[in-house]
Amino acid sequence: MAESRTVAFHTLGCKLNFSETSSLSRILENEGFAKKEFDDIADVYVINTCSVTDNADKECRQIVRRIQRKAPESLVVITGCYAQLKPKEISEIPGVDLVLGAAEKFNIAQHIRELVKGDSAKICSCDINEVTGFHSSWSLNDRTRTFLKVQEGCDYTCSFCTIPMARGKSRSDVISNVVKNAGELAAGGVKEIVLTGVNLGDFGKGSEGAGTTTSISGREENFFELIKELDKVEGIQRYRISSIEPNLLTNEIIEFVANSDKFMPHFHIPLQSGSNKILGMMRRRYKRELYAERVALIKTVMPHCAIGVDVIVGFPGETDEDFKETFDFLHSLDIAYLHVFTYSERDNTHALSLKPVVPANLRHERNKTLRNLSYMKMQYFIGQHVGQTRKVLFEGHNKNDMMEGYSDNYIRISTSYRKEWANEVVEWKI
Repeated sequence: MAESRTVAFHTLGCKLNFSETSSLSRILENEGFAKKEFDDIADVYVINTCSVTDNADKECRQIVRRIQRKAPESLVVITGCYAQLKPKEISEIPGVDLVLGAAEKFNIAQHIRELVKGDSAKICSCDINEVTGFHSSWSLNDRTRTFLKVQEGCDYTCSFCTIPMARGKSRSDVISNVVKNAGELAAGGVKEIVLTGVNLGDFGKGSEGAGTTTSISGREENFFELIKELDKVEGIQRYRISSIEPNLLTNEIIEFVANSDKFMPHFHIPLQSGSNKILGMMRRRYKRELYAERVALIKTVMPHCAIGVDVIVGFPGETDEDFKETFDFLHSLDIAYLHVFTYSERDNTHALSLKPVVPANLRHERNKTLRNLSYMKMQYFIGQHVGQTRKVLFEGHNKNDMMEGYSDNYIRISTSYRKEWANEVVEWKI
């Protein structure tokens, strides 16, 4: 039966989810499933969900309803963070056949083989503390850029976050396996690897059990050791570090990137608030002064480096003065862009008990203010590089006779489509 079955995927959320969806796709293709576009009719639909984006349940229900209307006899499988956090709630959505928690999503082929349409929804989940394994994952939408998962889970207890409850304790791949995967990707023509994880700077925790570390020749592996080894892999021209906590971004990592030809001058460093009061209420592991030091060092050794910042607005207790402190702090930093998130309540998080609650309309106003600041920061950053020649890796997609690529320092470039430039690094005058 499996040889003739088809499967389609839909991914919500982060780069980690996209890398894992690609791995789930390869697992099922190896079992004989033919991959289809999500808008096509397929025998099985897999939705990889998120717990960070707003309205996770609403979005999931809408997608399931769409499937029900176009393909009522097809099987619907829900996995991802939302599936781990609220499996019973998801199982009660009309049309859902299977809910796979964090421990079972990579056993998807076995579970689908046992599914029968019309039975009540099956839940395959467990307590998140029992999830200790690590599964390598990478995305392969095209050869230009691949998201490679090297770390999973988080041991931090930020008061707004459900990720530790959805993905479990921090654990990692081993350096030798990451290097092997990078080599295989290079052999397949991949030019750029984006290293991804939940808490990437915490790389080194082992997969044998929560809290263990991987030891090589009597020493623990860490993120700095990882990037040094990856820098030696033949064939990969570029690496990017997807996101790294400021307290884990060490001087040696910054200085290594500054001196590397392969690691791009581009960091994405979560801040979340420019107010030390709010950072404390968020249970973040640093103060704004450390963040400012990280940015200053990066710009000293790499003046051309792009720095992106995550920030949350409307956190409980955030007054007008706190928000102004955040705005002024961000305005003062030599950064390139912001990813702005509007705080939204999450079940079973400490932040739910914090007061006063910021009204929704005020949260949205603050979001808009920071998005405007982000636009101005990006325009200023690009303006600093006008006239410079930088290396741009162009993607292969032909969009209305146009193609896009990113410079080493993350400036997006659009130009007329030229087939010979696809998946090639081109010297480009900004």
